Amino acid sequence: MRRRDFLLGALTLPERSILVHEHILVNFTGANYDPGEAYRAALPKVRELLRYGCRRLQECTPNFIGRDPALLRRLSDAAGLEIWTNTGIYGAAGHKYVPGYASNESAEQLARRWVAEFRSEIKPRFIKTGVNSAPLDAIDTKLVEAASITAKETGMTIASHTSGGGPAAIQQLEILSRLNCPLDKFVWVHAQNEKDHRFHEHVAQAGAWVEFDGINEKTAAWHLECVSWMRQKGRLDRTLVSQDSGWFRPGEPGGGDYRGYTYIYTDFLPKLSDVVQRALVSSNPVEAFG
Repeated sequence: MRRRDFLLGALTLPERSILVHEHILVNFTGANYDPGEAYRAALPKVRELLRYGCRRLQECTPNFIGRDPALLRRLSDAAGLEIWTNTGIYGAAGHKYVPGYASNESAEQLARRWVAEFRSEIKPRFIKTGVNSAPLDAIDTKLVEAASITAKETGMTIASHTSGGGPAAIQQLEILSRLNCPLDKFVWVHAQNEKDHRFHEHVAQAGAWVEFDGINEKTAAWHLECVSWMRQKGRLDRTLVSQDSGWFRPGEPGGGDYRGYTYIYTDFLPKLSDVVQRALVSSNPVEAFG
């Protein structure tokens, strides 16, 4: 992937913004697909982001569920937008997408795979994993351990799809602490699914990142409440937002209903002050991921 330096400089939002959790393609069924068809569906949606000042889209589709670095490189070059891919293994959804070798290999062996990808032409820029409900089982624990080892060695940040809400997020922080991995290398993905704000505050207070994603017209009021709570508690500096949008779906006619990425700019961010906007989609993403 071509690397570009988009520095914040003196520009204000939305001229240098980042979407930390979006998708181009997600292949839950393992269906064959035409990369050209996916490219044609995604390109106008990705290009549209340039009008709103977005300069980076972090594509969170994990390996074994449709991660396609070649497609992302092609889109990045055509749109003039930085698109990041990831490494790691997604353990959520009851381990349905965990490859067989992960059961036999140690956390250290899994980490060796991910570090090798970091040094390969794939060039992942963050670690994507996922866990189920607390208490975490042996596979979930191993994946978080492997992610921690990889983060320490490469400097990449861990974005963890956390199905189990606050208790599962806290247990992951305990694993990072045990392995001496800095907690600011951990992002609690899908924190909006936890309705007890005390968990949000606790995780942020520990130094990790709390990500409220899935923003759309049906969820915006709750997301605004979450952001307001974090700001009131002095934890806006550990808050991230995104939409979890996109989703070309192989196996569905035309790739299914491909959602665009602009709602956050047209409807959500305008409800917040300039200071909060810049924190959420400009300075905080750089602080969290680089």
